[in-house]
Amino acid sequence: MVSVCLENGKVLVRNVARPRRPAGFALIRLLYGGICNTDLELQRGYYGFRGTPGHEFVGEVVEADDRRWIGQRVVGEINLACGKCAWCARGLGRHCPTRTVLGIVKQPGAFREFLTLPERNLRLVPRAITDQEAVFVEPLAAACEILDQVKIPRGATVAVLGDGKLGLLASQVLQAHGAQVHQYGRHKAKLRIAEQSGVSTRIAKKMPVAKYEFVVEATGSAEGLQQAVAMTQPRGTVVMKSTVHGLVPIDTAPVIVNEITLVGSRCGRFEPALKLLAGRKVRVDAMISEVLPLTSAPAAFRAASKPGVLKVLLHD
Repeated sequence: MVSVCLENGKVLVRNVARPRRPAGFALIRLLYGGICNTDLELQRGYYGFRGTPGHEFVGEVVEADDRRWIGQRVVGEINLACGKCAWCARGLGRHCPTRTVLGIVKQPGAFREFLTLPERNLRLVPRAITDQEAVFVEPLAAACEILDQVKIPRGATVAVLGDGKLGLLASQVLQAHGAQVHQYGRHKAKLRIAEQSGVSTRIAKKMPVAKYEFVVEATGSAEGLQQAVAMTQPRGTVVMKSTVHGLVPIDTAPVIVNEITLVGSRCGRFEPALKLLAGRKVRVDAMISEVLPLTSAPAAFRAASKPGVLKVLLHD
């Protein structure tokens, strides 16, 4: 079968054996996978990664212990937890100390014709959601995680920094929640996607100071966090969404003096994301820039790394 591999900064396409299905796992045929910023960072050396990337996917189950899964379209939670520790008992398997992570940590990813994932990680895709839309469930769940972590009242004004994929999803999630969202970005075409959901957008030039109680930083840049802190009111909250390879410089003085809360935010539950997509509360179709076959993965990664490009999809 065809498999995409990252090795020493290169994107390679190889023919490998179909993976064996362990007990309790499903064998899934890839329908579509999405290249995200984390995949690009892995290519650049994040985590010292080497292997098959990909954690945003939709697929069809072809083998499973529970035969009810066979033939179903599924997406999958990317953290493979032990199911036995205190974190797992609290429903926080994504913080399990012995977890592996699909396409990121010690678990081959989804950019291959067939992948395996524990059946307990699978989530059924409703008929109302198309294959290409379903690819966005994992990053949309990450955007929904903001509301699980931070109590943002309906009607509150929230700033979102960044008009990339995650920034656009976060702004739409918060708008659907009932917040008044001000999104700052550099690309008018991208910001128009958020505007269609009622988000108020601004080109990031002269940025306001100490204006917002809640700021979501999703620029994907090393400078974004410092800008987010500067925009936050005393006793306000910054939600940190950017994953950047390397160190991020920040002056901690304003964080301490203004008693600003910094919240690291990563993966989220899939259920809210599936509900938003099925209910047409979040628009993702306009975020697809290109669709290429697995065999064109090197070109797909090059396309995904270009300025202004949003989601590039791979398909079997």
